[in-house]
Amino acid sequence: MNCTRREFLRTSGLTGALLALQQLGCEETVAMGKPNVILCMTDDQGWGDTGYNGHPILKTPNLDAMSQEGVRFDRFYAGAPVCSPTRGSCLTGRHPHRYGIFYANVGHMPKEEITLAEALKTQGYTTGHFGKWHLGTLTKTEKDSNRGGPRGVKEYSPPWDNGFDVCFSTEAKVPTYNPMITPSGWGKKRGKAGRPFGTHYWSGPDKKVTDNLEGDDSRIIMDRVIPFVRDAAKSKKPFLAVVWFHTPHLPVVAGPEHRALYKDQPMAAQHYFGCITAMDEQVGRLRKEMKDLGVEQNTMLWFCSDNGPEGKKDTGTNGSAGGLRGRKRSLYEGGIRVPGMLVWPGKIKEPRVVSMPCCTSDYFPTVLGVLGFKMQGQPEPIDGVSLVPLIEGKMAERPRTIGFQSKNQLALIDNRYKLYSSNKGKSHSLFDIPEDRAESRDRAAEKPEIADKMKQTLDAWVASCKDSLNGKDYRQ
Repeated sequence: MNCTRREFLRTSGLTGALLALQQLGCEETVAMGKPNVILCMTDDQGWGDTGYNGHPILKTPNLDAMSQEGVRFDRFYAGAPVCSPTRGSCLTGRHPHRYGIFYANVGHMPKEEITLAEALKTQGYTTGHFGKWHLGTLTKTEKDSNRGGPRGVKEYSPPWDNGFDVCFSTEAKVPTYNPMITPSGWGKKRGKAGRPFGTHYWSGPDKKVTDNLEGDDSRIIMDRVIPFVRDAAKSKKPFLAVVWFHTPHLPVVAGPEHRALYKDQPMAAQHYFGCITAMDEQVGRLRKEMKDLGVEQNTMLWFCSDNGPEGKKDTGTNGSAGGLRGRKRSLYEGGIRVPGMLVWPGKIKEPRVVSMPCCTSDYFPTVLGVLGFKMQGQPEPIDGVSLVPLIEGKMAERPRTIGFQSKNQLALIDNRYKLYSSNKGKSHSLFDIPEDRAESRDRAAEKPEIADKMKQTLDAWVASCKDSLNGKDYRQ
């Protein structure tokens, strides 16, 4: 079942839940009390761009509090070193090379894939997407963002066609302050400042949002998330909220209130640090709202970034990889190792730090594992693993490796070692990540048996992704 399955999900809604479960082949084994799920993600926030990871200047008190209250993942990996592929991995549990989202602004979410939103709708969830989508265009009728409009009809795949009931979404980037307006100094023609930026927020087919679009973009996004959470709590329905902030992706702009917090820094740093602190405040606002509504205990709140920081080096302008090698676009640690946390007060009573490698592909199997059901007919293989045993304190090592592909780069990560190639697998480096987080010493010549075994695993995984791309995962 491929397009037919997607169309059934899209049109059936929740009427006749048992019938839907039977026709979709889902097995529900969970008792009452389904947890709410929130996936928060920032855009280009480096591993070092938090107070709790040791940034000497940046203020992130709410993220710091989360790091001390739940599970802090010290080896959490984005699915890719750029945004679109990582976002696909969050929603499907599958590496995006399996379905053609190879890079930013490349491909779109195919109809044959089942997203987390579509899966949870079969379990009675209400679903919302807020912020940056970047998994397809949002309009066929007018020029919008990078690919939207008549020029990109074949890439049309908006969130409302991928399982989301409520949307406040952009195709791609916007300024992090006054998001509809081109900021000063952006682009080749400085005279464009003050003109429309050209990327819009959409709430549905041909529904462009025009109100409450001034000021900090993270606050603008949260102004839509809060009513969604309130409505779900009032109706006593479990909810999935995917909150994908634009911060701190270029154009990086902070308002005067948040720039003032860093008045002793250069102006570029004031904007960079200020917009992250503004986002941090909105995370705190969300947590307070959940507590006031009485839904905090039974809500899984995940947080991560979609890839490492922009720029060529750690500065206030470009963000910090926290001493890791590489940055955005690189499969070295600095490009894919990002801040990662889970707070779930009703389940995780004692805070702890986890050194086992985890990744954005783990969201899908973990949430379905918590609920205890499996989508029969789900495209396979799933690249992520369920972290339910880890949450329960019963998992110390990852049961299988994490594979990465991006342009000419390949990488494979296990609990200790990382195999890396920058030339499509023609040669490889081997790093002992716990001992050498900066990836400064190649161990391939010292440990050829480990490098060879990991190369075999990586080659098999790459071949599997090629099979998937050729449609072998989609059952009739």
